[in-house]
Amino acid sequence: MFIKQMQVGHMAVFAYLVGDPITGDALVIDPADDIKGIIAEAKKNNLRINYIVNTHGHVDHTSGNVEMQKATGAKIIVHEDDAVMLTSTPAMILKMFGAKASPPADILVKDGDVITVGNVELKVIHTPGHSPGGISLYSPGYVFTGDTLFVEAVGRSDLPGGSWQTMYQSIKEKLFVLPEDTKVMPGHNYGRTPTSTIGYEKNHNPYVH
Repeated sequence: MFIKQMQVGHMAVFAYLVGDPITGDALVIDPADDIKGIIAEAKKNNLRINYIVNTHGHVDHTSGNVEMQKATGAKIIVHEDDAVMLTSTPAMILKMFGAKASPPADILVKDGDVITVGNVELKVIHTPGHSPGGISLYSPGYVFTGDTLFVEAVGRSDLPGGSWQTMYQSIKEKLFVLPEDTKVMPGHNYGRTPTSTIGYEKNHNPYVH
């Protein structure tokens, strides 16, 4: 499995290019900005972007959707509970972020679904709390945690549709049950290191002891 972590935009968002080097199929997780750079990275590695996967519907993660879809024809995937949020960001918020509204999702997923590119499979884990339709994506050895779990931190739960109790349960019951050596690939570069592990977060994350 090919994985490239890229920090994009003004909010230190991590976009991820994930693909199968054998078939050349790939997807991009949260292409918030620097679409040309992400596409250049894909071309350099002989990958074609088939899907755009949003870990949730907040504008700081979805603002590159329209440009990425226009450039690649990739289908947009989001959890069914954040589908409305994807296309209903208030104009004031879009202006504040200098962002364009996302097109509607082409594919809606729910907990337990599998997103496939080539021979790579990413299992959808519904991890609400930051937003109602927040998801994490798991492939043995890696979990892309969006804005649910960061390095030694967690996502905000005070935004509309957020809930600290729900987020706490998502982390403890859905993420901390994964193998301890699973590499945590967060949605923002907010930590001392760009990645972590489930085992490390279980023992050192001050928010979820």
